[in-house]
Amino acid sequence: MLGLNSLLCLLLFATSTPAQSTDGLYSLVKRRLPNHVDDFHFTIDKSNFTGTEGYDQFMVSSAPNGSVLVKGNSISALSSGLHRYLTDIAHVDIYWFIGSRLDQAPSKLPRLAKPIQGSSTVPWRYHLNTVTFSYTMAFWTWEDWENQLDWLALHGVNLPLAWVGQEKILVDVFQEIGLTDAEIATFLSGPAFQAWNRFGNIQGSWGGDLPRSWIDQQFALQKKILPRMVELGMTPVLPSFTGFVPMNTTRVLPDAQIVRGSQWAGFPLQYSNDSFLEPFDDNFAKLQSSFISKQRAAYGNVSHIYTLDQYNENSPYSGDLDYLRNVTLNTWKSLKQADPDAIWMMQGWLFYAQSAFWTEERIEAFLSGVEDNNDMLILDLFSESAPQWRRTKSYYGKPWLWCQVHDYGGNMGLYGQLSNITVNATQARIESSSLVGYGSTMEGQEGNEIIYTTLLSQAWSTTPLDTEQYFHDWVTTRYSGCGSMPRELYDAWEVMRTTVFDNTNTSVTSVIKSAFEIRPSLENIRVGFQSTELTYDPSIVVQAWQSLYQAASLEPKLWTNPAYQHDVVDVTRQVMANAFIPLYLGLLSAWNTSDSSSLSKEGDKLIDFLGDLDTVLLTNSNFRLSKWIKSARAWADGDNAQASFLEYNARNQITLWGPNGEIADYASKQWGGLISTFYIPRWRIFIQYLKSTPPASYNTTDVTSRLMDFEQKWQTETWTEPEPSADAENLEKVLNGVRSRWTTVFGER
Repeated sequence: MLGLNSLLCLLLFATSTPAQSTDGLYSLVKRRLPNHVDDFHFTIDKSNFTGTEGYDQFMVSSAPNGSVLVKGNSISALSSGLHRYLTDIAHVDIYWFIGSRLDQAPSKLPRLAKPIQGSSTVPWRYHLNTVTFSYTMAFWTWEDWENQLDWLALHGVNLPLAWVGQEKILVDVFQEIGLTDAEIATFLSGPAFQAWNRFGNIQGSWGGDLPRSWIDQQFALQKKILPRMVELGMTPVLPSFTGFVPMNTTRVLPDAQIVRGSQWAGFPLQYSNDSFLEPFDDNFAKLQSSFISKQRAAYGNVSHIYTLDQYNENSPYSGDLDYLRNVTLNTWKSLKQADPDAIWMMQGWLFYAQSAFWTEERIEAFLSGVEDNNDMLILDLFSESAPQWRRTKSYYGKPWLWCQVHDYGGNMGLYGQLSNITVNATQARIESSSLVGYGSTMEGQEGNEIIYTTLLSQAWSTTPLDTEQYFHDWVTTRYSGCGSMPRELYDAWEVMRTTVFDNTNTSVTSVIKSAFEIRPSLENIRVGFQSTELTYDPSIVVQAWQSLYQAASLEPKLWTNPAYQHDVVDVTRQVMANAFIPLYLGLLSAWNTSDSSSLSKEGDKLIDFLGDLDTVLLTNSNFRLSKWIKSARAWADGDNAQASFLEYNARNQITLWGPNGEIADYASKQWGGLISTFYIPRWRIFIQYLKSTPPASYNTTDVTSRLMDFEQKWQTETWTEPEPSADAENLEKVLNGVRSRWTTVFGER
């Protein structure tokens, strides 16, 4: 019997255009396992995988000659089967930050005692958030994208978001209606802020106009990304015309129905309140057709699924039910006119972020404008913390995906909600017949990789994953090739699995920041949104650190293992980030008691501590500010003026986030170089102010002004790589030194 969920799956798959050639997988093997090019054989076989139409299925077995046979009913099924063999049998994988370790597979591939079989429980596995393209991927190269796309394919993702290069298509559309380059320039935002321009939150670019060369470079990059997605069995989610237009659009479309959007995040009118062309204006459909036709001409017929968000943290012009329905009805019609097979993907974030406006009555009216449920796909963006699918009756029958945001702004704290992304996700799949996928919708892809792989793995299990076994297997694969596997490696991750990575404190809903990243004040401890409140006993992370450290004492080869190098720095970072709070409270206590000697001592201790944290982070390139800035400047191709503009963008996003700190420190990072050049100077200014100001005379405006003066100056500086110390990359020696200086922080074993 074909239920509603299966019917939706079939309809969705019928309108996608997955690749049917296995050439892409053979190319992946050639890239990542060059010594095993002839050892894998892939076969698309739909006839032997029946009974769950619309879902991916695979079987992996060993041939008599020892080669690995991977059969499946789709390219994504084959890549998922390949991944299962590589991780579970060969014990190798591909990762964020440390890159591919697949080439570490044994020279003679292990034989399978019995076949491995897998079947997806949902048809779609989605990845990325519109803002990830700015917080994490703003300055990515093709090499970065190659690693990402191979990671996506092997982890079973078959529905990735594909925003890169959108500005080229949009500029061509605007030029076609007669807008000048200068008029268009007032609309487009800088490279590190394009996501919010695409959302209609901001317009224009502080610090300089977006260079045309950047637009062309990104367009060329997208021409590499999309074919690779398709050949790896993924259906790209493409941009479309949302309705946001330059302010001077009324010059060329004088009768157009254009309204101003709402102000966003306190940005001045120059950079916010974007102009919005109402979808019921005839010009909207014309621009939509122009955009999609130009996009298809540029990239080919690679997908019929389009991302389109009009009210992401923006208020609609009216709350009238007929108005809201009219917006979606005409937006939907514009898509279907441009592409009869179009499916509109929309983030459900607006229903959470502006819940006071989006009553159930308004949500139902808004969604009803898409009269064919199968023409819409909704991302329940924050399912792990604030699911909206229940209060919207599964989006009133629209197909939807259970997603996790997890990370705001690319914050770097260790954190997860394992029970939610296994138990709750499974329960939602069982309860909601219109759930058609799982997805990772992180704002920034900055860490906690195991949390994202867990959700993607859950897509292949009918019951909640056994996370204890999952973590054990993950550790085995992650540190393979180092010789023996000390028990302490497993102990470190196990103690964090049930605490750090399984938060049940509902007042804290995302990755935790450290207080040292926030502009110094008397209230640097936050609760709630971007919380600095720990959801676990900090001694837990100290215990995990001790186990990791001891593991390398037992197996010294770990010190040269890229995964271990990354993880021990990451856990050290978390130990020290947690330990900052007592130092901060000690500073305030000394000031409140007017003990100048103690205040100087506490201030010096705080600065020294941050300096040592900076030293630890500098031992690994993945934790360096220089990597972010260099990647930005590299896109300038030697043009100094453009390089300065790109560096300004890179600096501004992770600090002031806006011309005047409109959402300062939202996208803060715990990076070596950022601590020494930005955070430490800020804390010095604050400490100096405390030294010269008794508690009764404290003036928030005065101290904020002093800090802002420094912060604004820092935005326009040019990065100069400091001379590394002799032991800068000697991780073992650096950790030994920091441990000996801060024994109370790292504890005794």
